Amino acid sequence: MRKVEEIEDQIRKLSAQEFAELREWILEQDWKTWDAQLEADAKAGKLDKLVAEGKEEYKSGRARKF
Repeated sequence: MRKVEEIEDQIRKLSAQEFAELREWILEQDWKTWDAQLEADAKAGKLDKLVAEGKEEYKSGRARKF
């Protein structure tokens, strides 16, 4: 049996409360990964074009602050 299949089997055996806790943990890990990737992209300049476009739209009146 593959490792993922073993994990899936164990997840099926969790109580509703345990499953909810696992789901929250997985979501938190996913957000941490997303945040790290976004930070790395920003440091690498990959978002500079988008930032510049947003600033230009704001200056021209096509966008506004919330």
